[in-house]
Amino acid sequence: MAYDRYAAICDPLCYMDTMSKGICVQLVSGAWAIGFIDALINTVFALELHFCGPNQISHFSCELPPLLQLSCTDTLTNQVVLFTSVVILGSSSFLFTLISYIHIISTILRIRSAEGRRKAFSTCSSHLIVVGLLYLTAFFQYTKPSSVSSVVLDEMFSIQYSIVTPMLNPIIYSLKNKEVKTAVGKMLRKFKFLK
Repeated sequence: MAYDRYAAICDPLCYMDTMSKGICVQLVSGAWAIGFIDALINTVFALELHFCGPNQISHFSCELPPLLQLSCTDTLTNQVVLFTSVVILGSSSFLFTLISYIHIISTILRIRSAEGRRKAFSTCSSHLIVVGLLYLTAFFQYTKPSSVSSVVLDEMFSIQYSIVTPMLNPIIYSLKNKEVKTAVGKMLRKFKFLK
């Protein structure tokens, strides 16, 4: 999406060539392949663990950090692999998005008309909000030290990361629609009168 927004704003005349069907297939295939390889690597290392104690995760989903806490064998290798994959994949994805948005914002600031800047910014504002929510919660979920860990905090981050952010995604994107904006405005005015 960051590359799509970059192509749409920074090079709009070549957008159709830049975002051809082949490029879109390559981008999606690359994202899926990276996700699959990352999951496979972490799963292979998790298969080496032994569990001899309690078998209940005090979490609502079976993610790797709570699973590692249940192991009765040394999990240092698993933690290093998980942390390395988070740092490499997460930071490379974040840097790619950040560089795209630096170019996008610098292009928007060079637009002379205020209306043109507003339209260009509204093109990418929804994506920027969703990406910010996703990166912040994922960062806190996977990089916080175990000394800070608490069941309630872990569950809050996990709910935010896996449920709230994806649920807000269509709502945030639909706020660009004028009919949705009007309906939200009417709903908020009703709540004002209830006070």
